[in-house]
Amino acid sequence: MVAIRHVTGYAATGAAVLALALAGCGGGGGGSSGTSTPQKSGSAQSGGSTQNGTTGSATTTLTTAKVAKLGTVVTDGKGYVLYRFDADSVNPTKVSCYDTCAALWPAATTTAKSAVTTKGIDKSLVSTVKRNDGTTQITLAGWPLYRYAKDDEPKEPYGQGVDGTWWAVTPGGAKITTPVATSSTPAPATTSPGAGGY
Repeated sequence: MVAIRHVTGYAATGAAVLALALAGCGGGGGGSSGTSTPQKSGSAQSGGSTQNGTTGSATTTLTTAKVAKLGTVVTDGKGYVLYRFDADSVNPTKVSCYDTCAALWPAATTTAKSAVTTKGIDKSLVSTVKRNDGTTQITLAGWPLYRYAKDDEPKEPYGQGVDGTWWAVTPGGAKITTPVATSSTPAPATTSPGAGGY
């Protein structure tokens, strides 16, 4: 009888420790901020893949790059293509991509407008907007800028034209509507009606 009580006590203690350990390992990406992004296997949180970090795409430099079939596009300082979303708006600037959307399309964020430098882009077109999670998102000509989580390398425009609502951006902030169709392009995410391109 005593032995059974000890075994039961150990089992209960072990279950409690396991529950605490699992709770400690859980991600804080729930809630409404929507800034958690999935980490691709084999990619690091720093270096060339900072765009896949948990707070969006920390960007201090906006620059330009020539991308096959698209021409000159806006990229972050590491050469990753930046996009705008048709569901967003300007005058006033409105951000529409949160939660599940933001996991696939992390916002290009910065600490402040003054922290953003430009190369090949008119600095007067660059501003910022506060997101509902408190982070500061970079805008170009009023349009919030995003990365695409499936762009693994600089100058990869896999997000171009996804769901007919996501577009690479010109240095003046206009959307580039040229389609990009290559055999290596991942298939766009399947969406239900009204899913807003994510």
